[in-house]
Amino acid sequence: MTPDFNPDAIAYLNGRYVRLGDAQISVLDRGFIFGDGIYDVVPAYAGRPFRMAEHLARLERSMAAVGLNNPMNRAGWEDIIHSLIERSGLGDCMVYMQVTRGVARRDHGFPAGIEPTVFCMVSPFTRPGPQQRETGLSAIGIPDLRWLRCDIKAISLLGNVLARQSAIEARVDDVIQFRDGRLTEASAANIWVVRDGVLLAPERDQCILEGIRYGLMEELARECAVPFQARAISADEVATADEIMLTSATKEVLPVTRYNHQPVGDGRPGPVYARLRTAYDAVIAALVSAPAAAVAARSGNTPL
Repeated sequence: MTPDFNPDAIAYLNGRYVRLGDAQISVLDRGFIFGDGIYDVVPAYAGRPFRMAEHLARLERSMAAVGLNNPMNRAGWEDIIHSLIERSGLGDCMVYMQVTRGVARRDHGFPAGIEPTVFCMVSPFTRPGPQQRETGLSAIGIPDLRWLRCDIKAISLLGNVLARQSAIEARVDDVIQFRDGRLTEASAANIWVVRDGVLLAPERDQCILEGIRYGLMEELARECAVPFQARAISADEVATADEIMLTSATKEVLPVTRYNHQPVGDGRPGPVYARLRTAYDAVIAALVSAPAAAVAARSGNTPL
């Protein structure tokens, strides 16, 4: 059977650049046995990482939150990201980074004296197309049954996997989850609600992963003079929203135009989405068109 990934792509594993099809780890790796590890994903446009510093800061926060030693400094992570992008020859792509606690005998407690496993790979990234942007996505509401530390970007994603499968089985694009009647997030994305012209987001707490686009959307809202509030959002407020949006590294910002099989607003992408979408595209366009030296200066790196 032909694999649905490129086995000849170059990956990084524990200090070496290797063919992805040849990358191997021990079956006793705690990431495999326990899901004991964290990850992050940096998108790149035209070979230029997008918000790399923010992604790496979140990677570091997640490692600290689970007591996992950071195996390298910020410059080391940046070098891997730039090197994988350069070696791939890809323009728009995603760099996936994963750190597990390492290889040890199977025991729940943290083992002493082992080295973390570091794995990174790059894959093509296709930006959302006109159909998604202009028609929007569909979603259903479900209970949020995940663990209570969703703010940690952990590799143990079974709850998210089951949520995504719920969307597939319901033949919708995604789910919108609720814990104790309050909005949390989608299966792998942040959710935004517009009511009376105000952009609403769930508060930053342990029940949601603070997506890198969370801070970006706040910035764009200020630039577009869209009022913004972070607060608890009820299921009823979502069901009667004027607009609903979804943000993630791969989906960027997209409208949800059908929720629980009913139209959101008039069933078309709304005016607040249109303004934020235009502003989001402008940020990416500025990254792509900026001189290489300026991009390197912002990221703290020298141009490749």
